[in-house]
Amino acid sequence: MSEGPEPLGAGTTAALAALSEDSAEELYESAPCGYLSTLMDGTIVRINGTLLEWLGLERETVVGRMRFADLLTVGGRLYHETHFAPLLHMRGEVSGVALEMRTTAGGRLPVLVSSVVRQGAEGRPSLVRATVFDATDRRSYEEELLRRRREADQARAEAERERLRAEADRARLTEALTILRKSFLPDTLPDVPGMETAAYYHTASPDQLGGDFYDLLPLGDTRWVFFLGDVSGKGPEAATLTSQSRYALRAAALHSPEPADALATLNTVLLDRYADNGDPRYCTAVFGVLEPDGDTGRARVRLASGGHPPALVMRADGRADFLPTPGGMLVGVLPDAHFATTGTTLAPGDTLVLYTDGLTEARTGPGSDSLYGEDALLSFAADHAPSTPRGMVDALTELLRGFGDGLGDDTALLAFGVPASRPATDTPPGRR
Repeated sequence: MSEGPEPLGAGTTAALAALSEDSAEELYESAPCGYLSTLMDGTIVRINGTLLEWLGLERETVVGRMRFADLLTVGGRLYHETHFAPLLHMRGEVSGVALEMRTTAGGRLPVLVSSVVRQGAEGRPSLVRATVFDATDRRSYEEELLRRRREADQARAEAERERLRAEADRARLTEALTILRKSFLPDTLPDVPGMETAAYYHTASPDQLGGDFYDLLPLGDTRWVFFLGDVSGKGPEAATLTSQSRYALRAAALHSPEPADALATLNTVLLDRYADNGDPRYCTAVFGVLEPDGDTGRARVRLASGGHPPALVMRADGRADFLPTPGGMLVGVLPDAHFATTGTTLAPGDTLVLYTDGLTEARTGPGSDSLYGEDALLSFAADHAPSTPRGMVDALTELLRGFGDGLGDDTALLAFGVPASRPATDTPPGRR
């Protein structure tokens, strides 16, 4: 059975005795908060020492001489007259209202005021008792929160401005790169009598300049020169190399349209320009001559390759194969690079397709070795043979778009062929 609480020790008893000796007046005067009492008109009739000390006032200048509103700042007085006092008279009490009081030193004291109306003997309101708490720390905390919020808002606004500036800069860069990229390509392919042609340039990144190029131009008789290439690197350096390669091949075509000779000329130009500056530059390219024969309805093609992916030939009977280009070395690497010319004949319904390695090196999976490859391209061509140049370029365009982020390099396509004697479907039934 419990024996009850243990008796208090002598020290505790003495402390309680000392507390009991504190008068109610002392507790009122030295309370950790401010106390004051006012008549219903606001005249102060009592105020404790704590609040007087906070405000730097003397009791004789306050009691019976000042109203509660006189202790407030201009803004606090306005709020008291329009909100605080009407609410107090209506409800009989208010709690935790934030106001500002004036100090004799000219400062502002943020406070929280709670007031209650006391009833007289006849039950009529006769007195208002108020408790005042120093809210300086709270005000500082709130001001710090507001400051941090303003800083966060400013940071967000600045970040948004930076984002918009970056988008505008990127749009200008994209526009400039688009204009520059177009300068490396013909606006449109010329009409070749007795032939069909098609081309497409796929940009892997709108804000990065690749180095793919192609062209098709007449020699002044019935022959036509074509070339397609891809320079090393990206950016401004690649743009310079692309421009030099394209114009070197155009000039070589006018001097000697022999495919191997044209690549040899480009090889010399690149070596002279870059071999001695410690920053060698090279490219892959295929250069050829197209000779349509209006009498036979066929076209003879002679071409040479400098380290470039093999041309793809699609026959009218549905076969597809690569055109072997022996001896093709990178252009601009070795002074004695060997280039050999090979050839084929395009019959009605045949199409020849040139492409850059952005197509065959597209990633089809997460691994770096999961590339599309030449075998997949040959299978794709076989599924679409026979096809017109436009039909095959359109099919490859959709293929490129399907790679999505797996396409890490620009891709150029150039195709030409002899029209079939009768309309040929781009994809025969049963081959998809």
